[in-house]
Amino acid sequence: MKITAVIITLNEEKNIGRCLASLGAVVDEVIVVDAGSKDRTREICVAAGATWVEQPWLGYGGQKNFANSLATTPYILSIDADEALSSELSASILAAKGKLRGAYSMNRKTNYCGDWVAHSGWYPDRKVRLFPAGGASWNLSEVHEQLELGAGIEQIHLAGDLHHYSYYTVEEHRERTRKYAHLQAKALALKGGRMSLWHRWVKPVYTFVRVLLLRNGWLDGQAGWNIARISAWGTAERYRELGRIRAKKSQGNAPA
Repeated sequence: MKITAVIITLNEEKNIGRCLASLGAVVDEVIVVDAGSKDRTREICVAAGATWVEQPWLGYGGQKNFANSLATTPYILSIDADEALSSELSASILAAKGKLRGAYSMNRKTNYCGDWVAHSGWYPDRKVRLFPAGGASWNLSEVHEQLELGAGIEQIHLAGDLHHYSYYTVEEHRERTRKYAHLQAKALALKGGRMSLWHRWVKPVYTFVRVLLLRNGWLDGQAGWNIARISAWGTAERYRELGRIRAKKSQGNAPA
């Protein structure tokens, strides 16, 4: 059964070549939906034979749903530009390809500044990424969009890891964490989320302890330490930003 690989991009020249090369004989079609890259992303994709489509940004879920709608095969492999199939995962997909049924999950293993992370709550990071076209859609959450499967679709787990090349520097990790923290704060504000002393002061400490000790982050060495401390900082930043949003809203509602 044929498979289309679907990828969304924006300035991914340092990642996309590795992603495309990993797809090899596994897929029959590659569709890249780009939100306006200014680097060599298009050149790399076209040279690799991918179908290139430009689409202004619709949000993570919206962009992926649009990309899925372009697939012409019965199955879709949704993969991010900073991900790549391991050789074992490629073999698993090929073995299942002749008798695909339901949706398929796989473990995602993250490379953090050159080190593979095996703990810290980051592995195994199970993801459903191979599914029937029209049988699933991404929700429209602003942060960490989730794939929602149609009713009654069986899930099967594949052997092998999806390699995720997440961060090349600690500074990149911190900046992305800040971005996500602010998006999460915005979502919390819209929902009227709570903010107490627990959220502002205790929860960041708990996050650090959970990642480093309860989830064995210490076994990941320096990577585990950085993941724990930046996760804690991100938790604190989320509620600091929520406080700023609420204060600004309160000032806007104040009588003149």
